[in-house]
Amino acid sequence: MRTMSDKKFYVIGGEYADTSFTTPAPGAELETHGPFTEAEAHQFWRSLTGRTVDNAMVRYVVRAADELQGDNFYVVGGEYADTTFTTMAAGKDAESYGPFGRQQAMDFWRGITSQTIDSALHRYDIVRKG
Repeated sequence: MRTMSDKKFYVIGGEYADTSFTTPAPGAELETHGPFTEAEAHQFWRSLTGRTVDNAMVRYVVRAADELQGDNFYVVGGEYADTTFTTMAAGKDAESYGPFGRQQAMDFWRGITSQTIDSALHRYDIVRKG
């Protein structure tokens, strides 16, 4: 049986495009720090958030390693040429975001679809890989 002291934790985050904290800022990738013990992860989280407190677009969270193992969901889609949703619009590439856990993928999907709700040619789906 695994004890709580054996459990590993990670600090994940970085700079986001907006305060919905679903899309990394343009040109930014989310950071993953660890593995840590739970106490070390919270101490590292405090040090990161202390240095970034003046930037409302930066967020970090502590996640247990076993939560990350379920991170095999992706949000994919973008702007399509027509409503058959088979060919991307001219000059557009398919977008792919993730990996996420199930709930995080749903939250991200809600955020990105709310930004394109007025466009009949945008479509995003949640895809499970692995």
